Amino acid sequence: MGSSKVISMATAAGLINDGDVVTVSSSSGLGCPDAMLAAIGTRFETEGHPRQLSLLHPIAAGDMYGVKGVDHLAKHGLIKSIIAGSFPSGPSSLPMPDIWRMVVDNEIRAYNLPSGVMFDMHRDAAAKRPGVLTKVGLDTFVDPDRQGGAMNSLSESEPIVDKVTFAGEEWLFFPNIVPRVAIVRATTADERGNLSYEHEGALLGGRDQALAVRNNGGIVIAQVKRVVKAGSLGTQQVHIPCNLVDYVVVDPEQKQTTQIEYDPEISGEIKVPDSEFAFADWNAEKVIARRAAMEIADGDAVNLGFGISANVPRILLEEGLNGRVTWAIEQGAVGGMPLLGFAFGCSANADAIMPSPSQFIYFQGGGFDVSLLSFLQIDRNGHVNVSKLPSKPYLTAGCGGFIDITTHAKKLVFSGFFTAGAKLEVGHGRLTILQEGKSKKFIGDVDHVTFSGRMAQQRGQQVLYVTERCVLQLTKQGLEVIEVAPGIDLNRDVLEQADFPLIVSPHLKTMNAAIFSESPYGLQLREARRG
Repeated sequence: MGSSKVISMATAAGLINDGDVVTVSSSSGLGCPDAMLAAIGTRFETEGHPRQLSLLHPIAAGDMYGVKGVDHLAKHGLIKSIIAGSFPSGPSSLPMPDIWRMVVDNEIRAYNLPSGVMFDMHRDAAAKRPGVLTKVGLDTFVDPDRQGGAMNSLSESEPIVDKVTFAGEEWLFFPNIVPRVAIVRATTADERGNLSYEHEGALLGGRDQALAVRNNGGIVIAQVKRVVKAGSLGTQQVHIPCNLVDYVVVDPEQKQTTQIEYDPEISGEIKVPDSEFAFADWNAEKVIARRAAMEIADGDAVNLGFGISANVPRILLEEGLNGRVTWAIEQGAVGGMPLLGFAFGCSANADAIMPSPSQFIYFQGGGFDVSLLSFLQIDRNGHVNVSKLPSKPYLTAGCGGFIDITTHAKKLVFSGFFTAGAKLEVGHGRLTILQEGKSKKFIGDVDHVTFSGRMAQQRGQQVLYVTERCVLQLTKQGLEVIEVAPGIDLNRDVLEQADFPLIVSPHLKTMNAAIFSESPYGLQLREARRG
């Protein structure tokens, strides 16, 4: 094709038809084609079209901090349904995102599926296979024996996942949903539509989403920051080739991430000294992260989730152990120093940035050594909820890659506070509870099963729960307290603060007092056992 594929945002928005299935490549405020989504919303406000779209978001598009993403489309009549690995989320001090309001009010059908499974669905749609057969999601809220991924009552009447028996075993089957439009984002396009990602913090899943659309006769729209002459991008530089791209739209103001215009360390163009990274602030969260770090072996490949666990790399840095383990996060970064706050999902000094679908294959197959994740609630079965709080669902993003990661992980360490909102003081080798929390997090039954303790027992997974006041492990008999913090009364501060009986180990230990003092605590990584 000799002519340029560059068109205006308004023209591109006009290419989307009523009833289309639209897949969007994004990760909250990282890699979000925000301007293109805004153009679709603007067209709807002026023309009343497109209407009744079905949206696919393997990872959330937009956040609550400045990138609206899918909220540009959250207008009555524009959306029929949304299937997402995650949704925009944020603190209770900010208004509920419009998309969440539509979900809560049953205005649209809404489903939450594992991000990796959604990428698998795109790949299988591209290959004209019927759908995804997987163990991912069994006995979680994605299982049709529970909610089947439905996020509101309207969705429950239209299931999108089946439980089947194949080769004598139970599996979940996700029938493919074929998209007609893909909206992806890159840094640069040439006039022919070749796309490069040199300023992006992640590759995400745009190539697989484009393949699913291209192989099924749809259109691919790429939002970029700049356009260059045809043929001027190096062959190895092109991540999505021109034969997969129909149209290019340009947003010269495209930010690298939420509230970050451009930082070359995020895109791996430069590597910065360790001194550039701040240590974790001294508080009870740091104590939890310190204890979680003690579960890592030298040379491990470690998956890292959002929340308290995200501080563990800074713990190793402070202890002089940076580089002794390899971090892997679902947006695709491998190695380096995972970043925090608005830049979470990126890593500085990364060894590589994998496409998210490939990273999820690695996670789903349990190729890594340990996963450090967070929790909102834990119940008597060892089930973990991170995906939904009925009273304020928008405070959580949904499951994201959590279910993909935990299904076949060898070892899992869930970190969080024992109760919600407790006033705590840490220092001088002990923990003091100044005021107990307002609500319990160890409850009889979690509101949403994002991780199944029952399945973990069947699979022989090692599962630990690390809190500021104790450490527990999952056993066949239930949750067992194996360590208690110095300064804590076992009965008053632990056993009586759970809504179900906890087992106390006959070999109960006191948590290392050094992690409760502000100075470095002399972390020694265990020797790895491999082979």
